[in-house]
Order: sequence, then C-alpha cells, then structure tokens
Amino acid sequence: MSELPFRFGAEVYTWFMSNNGETYKGQLGHMIEVISKAGFTGIQPIFTWMGPLADADALEAKLKEQNISLAAVALALDWNGTKETDEEKKIADEAIKLLSRFPDSVLCTVQIPTGRHNLTERRKNLVDIVNTVSARAADKGVISSFHPNSPHTSITRTEEDYKAILESLDSKVTGWCPDVGHIINGGMDPLTKMKEYRSLINHVHYKDWDGNPEFTLMGNGKVALTEITQWLKDENFDGWIICEDEGQEALEDPDFVTLHDGKWIQESLMPKLK
Repeated sequence: MSELPFRFGAEVYTWFMSNNGETYKGQLGHMIEVISKAGFTGIQPIFTWMGPLADADALEAKLKEQNISLAAVALALDWNGTKETDEEKKIADEAIKLLSRFPDSVLCTVQIPTGRHNLTERRKNLVDIVNTVSARAADKGVISSFHPNSPHTSITRTEEDYKAILESLDSKVTGWCPDVGHIINGGMDPLTKMKEYRSLINHVHYKDWDGNPEFTLMGNGKVALTEITQWLKDENFDGWIICEDEGQEALEDPDFVTLHDGKWIQESLMPKLK
C-alpha cells in the first residue's frame, strides 16, 4: 500500500460522554497520553473543556512530550441568535488565538443542538455566524471547518439541512467536516454526500453507526469505513481523519474505546486499502 495522504487523530468527545463531561474534566493530558498510546498522531480537544491545557505553552509542551499534533479544536457554542453573543464572540476569539499558535490546525465549528424550531431562519442565522467566525479565523491564518451533527434537536441533521447550510457556507473562509456517523444517522449515505460536496471537505470525522439506537464501537456498525477511506485516499485528501467514537462503551471506558479504535485502524482498516 502506498503512503497515505491523510493522518488519523482522535476527538476527546469520547471522554466527554461520561457524565456530561464531569468525570474526565481537566484531564486533557491523560487523553493526549491515551491517544498517543493508541497510535494516533493528532488530537481534537473541545475548546471549552481543555482545562489547564487551554494555555498554549502548556499544551505545546504536553503535545511534544507525547509526539502528538494539535489536529483541530472543536468550538461548540449555541449560536442561536441573529449574531454571536458577546460571550460567544469572546470564546471564539480565544480559540482562534490559541490555534494561531499551531499552524495547520483546524477550527472545527459546531452548533450545540437546542431544538428544530424556526428552521429556515435559524439555519440562515447559523450560516451567517459560522461564516463570520471563520472569516475572523482566516484573518489570523487559521483554517476553519463546519461540523454538522445529528441529534434530534439539531438543525444540521437532515438532507434538507445539509443543502441549506453547506451551499451557503463561504468557501473562501471555511470548509466542511463530514462526520460519517452523523450523516448516516440523519438518513443519508455518507460517501454519496461526501462526493456531492467534495470541494468543501477539509477535515473528516469517523464514527460507526448501527441504528441501535444510534452509534456503535468503530468497526461494529454499518458505515462503509473502508470504502470511504479508500475514496479519500484516491481523492488525495491530505487533511485529518478524526475518530470521534460515540459507542456506548465510551460511557464506561473511553480509554478502552480509543485504544480499540487505534488498533482497529491499524489491523482491520489499513490492510484493506489499495
């Protein structure tokens, strides 16, 4: 197999799932160690959940210690108004400032789901905010990528949502982060949707899904991860593939899930690529 154009990393949401983030709060250093042990080369933390390692110097030192790159930072905010609140703008600018210290890292913008009311208006407002935040990031040399999600309270869940939002993103300042598990959970085929909006893809999230009721441990579900990975390889996608496993096992043992995912990629996924 020829050398891969992309790199694999892991998201810390696998740990956040336990007790709504309380169990592993302030333990980003531990997560970096586990992600490194799993064989990943990058990490995507949640900006508002970084604890002491929100300090750029401390973060850089810990990443270097474990030979891990800062692949991206998830900026997850409500963004329910016609524009950012003062607090949301403050948090976004702090995240951009941090990322400006780590060249090639991605600002992964995510809306926290709060209901599917006033859909048309709220989708437009969300796009306006994402484009505005991403433009400020671009001014600081920071890459942005918008990440839709699929809870039933999300306005970025369905095929109609994707069309309305993705086709309104300002591609000069932001790309799209397809999350294959969220796409299938929203009733779409991940690879078909990725091919449709290929020009926007600059960051990718992996999770698996079995519809029972939603996500499952990577490799145990119905997402065509091998086919998707082969397509990304053939397309010469040169960004990050970030594993954000939301299998039920993560509620009890996120370390195990992360180590499993790293092993599954090396032993089950990689050998199948041409």
